[in-house]
Amino acid sequence: MEISQLLKGVLDLAVLAVLREEDGYGYDVLRRLRQAGLDEVGDASVYGTLRRLYKAGLLTSYVVPSEEGPHRKYYSLNEPGGRRLVESAQTWQAFASTMNGLVGEAA
Repeated sequence: MEISQLLKGVLDLAVLAVLREEDGYGYDVLRRLRQAGLDEVGDASVYGTLRRLYKAGLLTSYVVPSEEGPHRKYYSLNEPGGRRLVESAQTWQAFASTMNGLVGEAA
């Protein structure tokens, strides 16, 4: 099974979880996801996910000037985003538990 296919279903959850810890701009979120072990996540996927979550009202954003280049748009988890994170985490836990039960000793 390809990791990229699994990522499509859980990238929203992963991005929300990263932003729960600390606000971040696009590349920072990507770097933190990769540091957490999601090496296969693509740049465009993360940037698109951030834009989609923002448009859905789950994130807020603000711009911080940068002396090293263009200004950076930071994203932060807001209250609706926090609720979505909790709901999605519960769904993921239930799903992962079911799959662990099905797969069992095959792994």
